[in-house]
Amino acid sequence: MQKKLEDLYSFFYFLSEKEKNKFFTLAKRVSFEKDQILFWQGDLCDGILYLESGHVKVYIQNEDGDEITLYTLRAGEQCVVNTSSTISSTPALGSAVTLDKVTGYILDKHTVKELMKDSSPYQEYMFSLFALKLTSLATLVEDIKFKPLKDRILTFLKSCKSLHVEITHEQIANNLGTARVVVSRILKELEKEGKLKLQRGSITLYM
Repeated sequence: MQKKLEDLYSFFYFLSEKEKNKFFTLAKRVSFEKDQILFWQGDLCDGILYLESGHVKVYIQNEDGDEITLYTLRAGEQCVVNTSSTISSTPALGSAVTLDKVTGYILDKHTVKELMKDSSPYQEYMFSLFALKLTSLATLVEDIKFKPLKDRILTFLKSCKSLHVEITHEQIANNLGTARVVVSRILKELEKEGKLKLQRGSITLYM
């Protein structure tokens, strides 16, 4: 059963009825299909998305088109790139694309700023969001710099929480910020080691 937005985001428990009514009166109900770009790197976001269902990938891309996934958002999670751009009126540091059908609400930047000013619980939630995502990004940078790519590939595949993962070598490369040819080489090494089996468009893990 799909949870309501109030059950997904903790700050709602601390808002007054007046503040809750203001949120849902001014927030726009939205729905996006799979593979839809929500914003591009460099865009100015004018509202914050609160996910009720679905998954969103947030990534950065260089001039050559190489990309690396920063994080994947699930229902009840808020994008720090989207939030930062909205409240500071600065270009988004990354892009966001839907991985499946997404539903939720978008609250415009003026209402967001008013809530931050008038509601201490909401302000505290926003600060905790940045602290959490900064920790996550610091871990990502540390993994890229210090963790062997073979270990990172295995960790990524296991995070998919299925022994049979439908994914391409290019998708793995994009998520880990490396080249497809390198991922393919390491996957073949892991297959020889008996840790997985490669199929066209999928990988089976041997735990």
